[in-house]
Amino acid sequence: MSEKVEIAAVLGGGSFGTAMATILAENGHQTRLWVRDPETAAVINASHENPRYLPGAELPAAVVATESLQEALNDATLIFVAVPSKAYADVLLQAKEWVAPGTIVVSCTKGIHADGFQLMSDLLKEHWPQTSVGVLSGPNLAKEVVERVFTGTVIASEDHALCERIQNALGCGYFRVYDNSDMYGVELAGALKNIYAIATGMAAALGVGENSRAFLITRSLAEMSRFAVQLGANPMTFLGLAGVGDLIVTCSSSLSRNYRVGYMLGQGKTMDEAVAELGQTAEGINTIKLVAAEAKRRDVYMPIATGLNAMLFAGLPVQQVIAGLMQGEHNHDVEFMVTNREAD
Repeated sequence: MSEKVEIAAVLGGGSFGTAMATILAENGHQTRLWVRDPETAAVINASHENPRYLPGAELPAAVVATESLQEALNDATLIFVAVPSKAYADVLLQAKEWVAPGTIVVSCTKGIHADGFQLMSDLLKEHWPQTSVGVLSGPNLAKEVVERVFTGTVIASEDHALCERIQNALGCGYFRVYDNSDMYGVELAGALKNIYAIATGMAAALGVGENSRAFLITRSLAEMSRFAVQLGANPMTFLGLAGVGDLIVTCSSSLSRNYRVGYMLGQGKTMDEAVAELGQTAEGINTIKLVAAEAKRRDVYMPIATGLNAMLFAGLPVQQVIAGLMQGEHNHDVEFMVTNREAD
């Protein structure tokens, strides 16, 4: 538990926002969970459960849900933003007047804003320039977090003091928080891996072999880091929890929303049917389109992302996507090498 008691506001009552509110409250912090409607807030406060997103998981009594942004943000020293990327900018605009200068704000959303290919930290800096910004990302399936399964995550910011505050606020016996100064790389990793979770979910439904799955996940990692370096990220970031760690869990777990959507698509369901059955936001669907377009604009070789985009939105047969992977012109296994050999 942190030595300093924080007043924490979590914006977004989905599964991950609820999981973060749970940890904060258990660590002794005054915790408010903002949700969109009063009925949801009343249910959470009365039953100490979020029945839509985390049914059966008991929430600490110290988690207070509210539909009022002003009430959630009043005197908050830490703010965690965990709303879907499509609603992100709107929520920031609505809440701006109640965010005090110098407040630490952490984005928990793994998505990309279509206008200008902006990450969520870009939106925070634009709309809340008076705050200090960090990003939280990693292999953090919300259901396991609230079940207190041992979990590691990454807080990313160039502000070391911010990282320490978040490590103290969230760190506990089952939730370990590591730091990273490459905020852009950590955030890109969290957004990009959703694409490949959809791809591996589809592959699983189609019954591919273990060799194929290893091939797909490894080439996904290469593709993610290749793209991110073009945008200024450190390729080494992708070897950590926010990169390969998050990629592994989302590409292999039925708890991953994007994997589940991909699996349903592989079973022959339409995009609308898969999303409706999921009942939650799958950020990867929007990210596929945005990344495929940006990769084309920047001339970055991304056969999985662009092939998936063509398959889902232009009707390209899956066999052609596979053929593109097996016969593509890119033959390097590892592109970013670190050498420590001294000259003779």
